[in-house]
Amino acid sequence: MSPAEEDELTGIHCRLDELLAARGMTLTRLSEIVGVSVVNLSILKNDRARAIRYSTLSAICRALDCEVGELLVRAD
Repeated sequence: MSPAEEDELTGIHCRLDELLAARGMTLTRLSEIVGVSVVNLSILKNDRARAIRYSTLSAICRALDCEVGELLVRAD
C-alpha cells in the first residue's frame, strides 16, 4: 500500500470539536492537559493530520474520557 498523496483524503474524521463541546472544554485547555500544541490539535481537529502517535491519541482520549472510536471515525 502506498502512502497517501498530499491532498488525498484519508477517509478518517476526527470528532474533536464535538467531544470538546460536549465536555465544555476548549482546545487551549486540552492542549495544556495533553501537552500538545494548539496548532497540532487544530490540524487534527480539521482532519488535516497525516499521522498521530499512539501516546498522543491515548492522552487525548484520557483527557476527554472517551474511546479512540469516539474520537476517530470513518468518514465514508
